[in-house]
Formats: sequence, structure tokens, C-alpha cells
Amino acid sequence: MNYINARFVKSAVKSSHYPEDDLPDVAFAGRSNVGKSSLINALLGRKRLARTSNTPGRTQQINFFMVEDSLYFVDLPGYGFARVPLEVKRRWGPMVDEYLRGRKNLRLVLVILDIRRDPSPDDLTLVEWLDHYGIPHVFVFTKTDKLSKGAAALRSRELGDALGAERKQLYLFSSKTGLGREELLGVIREVGMKPGKTWSS
Repeated sequence: MNYINARFVKSAVKSSHYPEDDLPDVAFAGRSNVGKSSLINALLGRKRLARTSNTPGRTQQINFFMVEDSLYFVDLPGYGFARVPLEVKRRWGPMVDEYLRGRKNLRLVLVILDIRRDPSPDDLTLVEWLDHYGIPHVFVFTKTDKLSKGAAALRSRELGDALGAERKQLYLFSSKTGLGREELLGVIREVGMKPGKTWSS
């Protein structure tokens, strides 16, 4: 798996903390246990840039990563099943809402779901919200290595129907095997590539 140049820039809990340049954002959203940080690391060909944990809910701020000096990967706090204090959970909703509604740099949201699990009410609410505000998004189904190829294809169709998503919006992904990496990088390049710049993936 090839390496893409990236670095952690900063964490934010409100808009005044966001980076102030005009580079585009690609945001990663999903439940706390869907492998969001593993997805970011795998896309970048890194192991520990985005923090991973066996305890869901460790990401409690909005984390910005500069990628190839072209765009930001934005790791949003996960929702659901997070083993964190109630007052922390209460902050997450307004924090993410402010980012998604107010961040003019936002170009794409990757909505991440575990392929083995049905969409939760929180997943469906997020999708309805993105649709309502016209925020571009695609769906990434992680942990596909846990299923056979045929079972993964079937689950992808079932989840796509449940989410009301077109087939072109659905991407199968495995951080272990690298399945789907190049396809997702292609989508991200379309929204975040600087003119004349080539990534080293």
C-alpha cells in the first residue's frame, strides 16, 4: 500500500478553531465503532496518523489532517455506543452540526457504515440531514473482509436500498486488504485535487 503525504494539523470544537485557508475538506462521518480512523489511515497508507482504539468514542473533537498540501481529511466525532460521559455526548451534536452546516470548505462527506450492521437511527438521521442541505456524500461500507465476496455484494445492495442510495454512491472497503482504496482515492481526487498536482498513491 503506497504512502500519501499527510500530517495532523489541529483539533477543533468550534468554528473559530478551524483552519483558516481555503483548501477543501473531505469529512469522515459514522458511528463510533465502524473503523473510521482505520479507513483514514488505510487511504493514506499510514498506520497511526488517525488514532484508532478498541474503545468506541475516543475521537471527541473534529480533527483536521492536511493531505498532500491539497485538502483536509476531517475526522468527525463518532456517534452511538460511545463510552463517554453524558455531558461529552451532548456537546458532539452541536459541534458536528456547526461544522456540517457552516464549513464553506466542505466538499464531500464519506458516510461510513459497518457492512455487517443495519443502518442505525443516527445513520439515517445523518443521511436525511445531508440530503436536506444538499451536502455531497457517498457511502463507504467497511469491514468487508469479515464477509465472503458474494455476501458483501448482497449486503451492499441491501444497505443501499435501506439508505436510498444509488449504486454509484456505494463503496466497499477493507482496511486489511485494501479493497476499495483506489476507488475512494479517485473520488476524493475529483473534489480536492489542486490543478496540475498529482498524488503519489
